[in-house]
Amino acid sequence: MKTIRVPEHTVEVVSDSGEGAQKCGQIFGQVSAMMGNGTWTVEIIPAEIQPPPRTPPSASGNRIRLGTKSVSNWGDGADLVVAFNEQVLLHRHRLEGLKEGCTILIDSQWESHEDEDIRKQYAEAVEEMSGHNYRYVPFPLEEQSATIVENPKKGKNMFALGVLSWIYSRDLDRTRDLIARSFKKKAKEITEANVALLDAGFKWADENLDFKVEVPTEPSSVPRVVMNGNQAIGFGAIAAGMDLCSMYPITPATSASHHLGEIFQKFGGIVHQAEDEIAAIGVAVGASFAGKVAFTITSGPGLALKTEFIGLAVMTEVPLVIVDVQRGGPSTGLPTKIEQGDLLASIYGQPGDAPHVVMAPATMEECFLCMTTARRIAEAFRVPVMVLTDANLATGVQPFPRPDLKAEWQATPPDLSAVPEGTRAYEWDPQLGTSQRLIPGMPGGMHIATGLSHDENSKIGYSPDVHERGCQMRARKMAVFQQTLRQPEVHGAASGDLLLVGWGSTGGAIEEAVDRARAEGLAVSSLQLRFLSPMEPGLKEIFSRFKRVMTVEINYSDD
Repeated sequence: MKTIRVPEHTVEVVSDSGEGAQKCGQIFGQVSAMMGNGTWTVEIIPAEIQPPPRTPPSASGNRIRLGTKSVSNWGDGADLVVAFNEQVLLHRHRLEGLKEGCTILIDSQWESHEDEDIRKQYAEAVEEMSGHNYRYVPFPLEEQSATIVENPKKGKNMFALGVLSWIYSRDLDRTRDLIARSFKKKAKEITEANVALLDAGFKWADENLDFKVEVPTEPSSVPRVVMNGNQAIGFGAIAAGMDLCSMYPITPATSASHHLGEIFQKFGGIVHQAEDEIAAIGVAVGASFAGKVAFTITSGPGLALKTEFIGLAVMTEVPLVIVDVQRGGPSTGLPTKIEQGDLLASIYGQPGDAPHVVMAPATMEECFLCMTTARRIAEAFRVPVMVLTDANLATGVQPFPRPDLKAEWQATPPDLSAVPEGTRAYEWDPQLGTSQRLIPGMPGGMHIATGLSHDENSKIGYSPDVHERGCQMRARKMAVFQQTLRQPEVHGAASGDLLLVGWGSTGGAIEEAVDRARAEGLAVSSLQLRFLSPMEPGLKEIFSRFKRVMTVEINYSDD
C-alpha cells in the first residue's frame, strides 16, 4: 500500500448530466472542509439541461481542491479524476483541466463494452489523451452499483463517493449524515440505498486499490462553518435583519432563494417568487418604501430587466439591496459558466444620472458580511446597493470562521413617530445630500412618491434648477459615502515592478499567483477592490508606486 502525503490535492468527479457527479463532489468537499482541510469547490455544469449522454459536452461534475492550509481558488489542474465514462473525461482533457500524470479512476465497462462503437469511442479517446502520463485505474462503478440499486445510473455517484472517501480517509459518519440531509425529503429507503452504495464503494476500494492520498489538516483555533456563496448571501441577509427576498428563478442565483425558502420564515422573513424579474424588483422596492428591508437576487439578463425599477429606487431614494450573481453574457450567454461580465452594466447601466453603490465580495465569508454592510449603507444613504458575486462564489464551497453575530447588524424598527410640521419629503442636508426617510403611516409625512424629477416637497418640477438640485444631492450622498471608505491594502510589497488589480472572486487566484511570483524573486504585488462605485480612496497614490499596473478580470476587456 502506497500513501501519498501532500500539502494539497485537486480532485474532479465528472459524469454525464443527471448522473450525480455534482452531488458526489459537493458532499466530498463539505466533508473535507468539516474535517479541517482548506477547501474550494467549483461546479462543472453543461450549458444544456440534458445534453446527449456519452458526449464531451455532457460533462457535469465538480472540482474539489483540498489543502492543509487555506485554499482560495480552484487551482491549476486535477491530480485525480473519477470519470463515469471516457467522453466526459475527454472534455476535461481538452480543456487542459488535468495535470501531467493525473490518476484517473474510470468505469471499467466501456473498454470491453458489448457495443463495438462504444469500444471504438473508448479506444479513440484514450489515444487522443495519450502522451500525458495519465494513470488509468478501471473500476466496476456501474456493475457494483447494480448489485444494490435497480437503476445504477441514479446511485453510482454514491459508490464513487465511497471510493473517494477511502482514498482520502474521509469521515464516513459525517458523510452518511450529509447524505441523509441531502435526501431528507425523499423516502427513507432512498437514503438507506445511498448509504449502502457509499459503504460498498468504500469496501471495494479497501479491497482493491493500492494507494491512498493524505492531505494533513491543521486544527482551527476558532469554530468554522462550511457553505457556498449563495448560502452565505442568504445567511448574511438574515444576520442583517432583512425582511423580504423577492426574486425570479435564474441560474446561477436560484439556489440562494431555495436556501432562504427553507429557513427565512424561522427568522421572520419572506421569500416571494414573482412572476418575472420586473415584478420581483417592483415588490422589493414597494416593500422597502413601506419601511421593510428588502432585497432581490438575479443574474445578468435579470439585471437588465430590473433597470427601470433601479432608477425608480434612485429617484425616490428608497433603500434597496440587489444581488447580481454574474454569469457569461450577453443575452442568455453562458448560463452555467463564470464571468464578471456585468461590471459596466452594474455601474453605468441606467438612463440619466443614477448614482448607487456597487460592492464585490471576494470570498464566501465576504458574501456573508457584505449583506450586513449593504443593508446599512442602503438605509443610511437611502440608496440602492448592488452586490456583485458570480458563479465561482455562488456554487463553490469554502470553510471560514463562524461569524460573531452583532446586534448592530440588525435593522432597527422603522420610526413611525410624527413628522415635525413643515418637514419636506426630501429635506436634503446641503452638506450630506441625505434626508429623513418618510414611511407611509407617519403622521404628517404624507407625500406623493414619484419617479419624475421633483423638488424637496416631492413636487414634480421640470425647471433646470429643480432637476440640477436633485442631481446634486443624489451625487453628494455618494461623495460623502466615499469619504467613509478606507484605502485598500496591497498584497505584497507596497511598491514594485507590477501591481495586479482585481475585484470579486478573482482575489484568491491573483494573490496565489503573486505569492508564487514573489517566491521567484519578482517584484509583484496585488490589490483587490471591494467597492467599485464609488471606488475606494487612495488608488492613484498606490498605483504611482509601481512601474506598471495591470487589471485582471473574468470578462472581455480591451487593451
